[in-house]
Amino acid sequence: MKSILITGGAGFIGSNFIPFFVDKNPEIQVVNIDKLTYAGDLKNLKEVEEYNNYIFIEGDICDRSLIESLFKKYDFIGVIHFAAESHVDNSIANPDEFIRTNVFGTFTLIDVAKNHWMESPHQVKDKYVGCRFHHISTDEVYGTLGEEGLFEETTPYAPNSPYSASKASSDFVVRSYFHTYGMNVVTTNCSNNYGPKQHDEKLIPTIIRKALAEEKIPIYGDGKNIRDWLYVLDHCKGVELVYKKGVSGETYNIGGRNERNNNYIASKICELLDTNEPRENGKSYKELITYVKDRPGHDLRYAIDATKIEGELSWQADENFETGIKKTVAWYLDKYNKQEK
Repeated sequence: MKSILITGGAGFIGSNFIPFFVDKNPEIQVVNIDKLTYAGDLKNLKEVEEYNNYIFIEGDICDRSLIESLFKKYDFIGVIHFAAESHVDNSIANPDEFIRTNVFGTFTLIDVAKNHWMESPHQVKDKYVGCRFHHISTDEVYGTLGEEGLFEETTPYAPNSPYSASKASSDFVVRSYFHTYGMNVVTTNCSNNYGPKQHDEKLIPTIIRKALAEEKIPIYGDGKNIRDWLYVLDHCKGVELVYKKGVSGETYNIGGRNERNNNYIASKICELLDTNEPRENGKSYKELITYVKDRPGHDLRYAIDATKIEGELSWQADENFETGIKKTVAWYLDKYNKQEK
């Protein structure tokens, strides 16, 4: 059985991707390496624990000797690299860990893969023709948009936070290994993911959690910051498509075409909670919405042009925000209600 390495598979997107991928690809063995920081949780992978084609390794992608030993043991034919520090607020307070994991970790992975697969620059070992390194990135590397326009694959990079700067750096590392060494690489830059298994600190879980606890729901600034929201399973489908069919050396933007501002997000979630988990006092959860001091360098608007992946690989998002958020709220209601029992 051929094996691929998936990094950060216990995190939000990775733990949605792995069950999807192992179900669709029973002939491929998935080895998941995750450091299990605060953002990784093996409970997110309970549905695949007993699968014959799934293996979990607790470890750090910056540990070169470990990564080399895994390549030697499992002889990977591919890498899908999700592992990253990704919380912008944390990057502002502690940027060093973001540089270490996102830049040095990506370098370690791709350099070990190069040494395993390549004979010399632009010369792949016969055994490893077709082996691919897929790097997962973010739309935040492009900076911020005004009221109009979309991020395209050709948009110049202009990262505005330590997080996005570290992801931009990792994108450039991967790009350099394509141009210098001829490695088979692809990169995907996604818009804001939401859905089941997201860490409690993120916006949508925070709104739900605070509302159910009858606490103030914090919204940065005036709540007018806009994001393009992408349901996580739609992202997973796009990642698999690019991994299997994307053109080597190319970047593909994956976006949901669902621009919504934070005021709308909070109000919509409160409306769903009003219906599905009404407050004892009969009032709307909307009255808990509270505006707090904006974070430094908060980008106004992100929005992705997904024309390339839609046209070249026939990908499209199955969920719009209104259908996806219903599924998401239902999942978190089940999670938080179970925690209370």
